Amino acid sequence: MLIAGVVCLCAAVAAAGSGVWTLTRPRSADLTHQVLRAVAPVQLAVAVMLGAGGVVALAAPARTGLVVMIVCVIGALATVAAGSWQGARFATRPQPAADCASSCGSCTLSCASGSPLTN
Repeated sequence: MLIAGVVCLCAAVAAAGSGVWTLTRPRSADLTHQVLRAVAPVQLAVAVMLGAGGVVALAAPARTGLVVMIVCVIGALATVAAGSWQGARFATRPQPAADCASSCGSCTLSCASGSPLTN
């Protein structure tokens, strides 16, 4: 249980470090950075779960520690899966159309009066 507890605690520190690092970066218009920033709270939640599992694995009797650690690891994996699913849904959502009125020189659509983009 010692090795499993230490591995859980190391994974918790890595997840927390990654989440905090992502949240401290400046906001960006890049979609990749937006998705990473949206998944950062999930990383922090995973860090808490893995940390709790690691501490219990080190402090509790072997049978109790094993059960709690397994529950915490399964919960952390499910949280990562749900957060990744939400991040993927965010990344693949339809992008809004460009505003033709503000960038008529670079727009390939008609910017004439009555265009659906300028109404």
